[in-house]
Amino acid sequence: MCKHEDKLCPKCGNKFECKVGNITQCQCYNITINDEEQRYISKRFADCICFNCIMDLRTEYNIQKFAATIKNTYGH
Repeated sequence: MCKHEDKLCPKCGNKFECKVGNITQCQCYNITINDEEQRYISKRFADCICFNCIMDLRTEYNIQKFAATIKNTYGH
């Protein structure tokens, strides 16, 4: 029997279904994030977050990384 769990996203408060018992059907299965993005998200949340928040945090991380690169490159 597959284990599915209704959860509230700790970031936005929206309800979503975590399908840890059938990971290929879970909302997060097809999201591609690299190790740096994963660490960034994991430092903020210990449990699952919804698809939209994963995508938002991935974007937030990359914007911060880009801004730091620009600052380091141009010294501003």
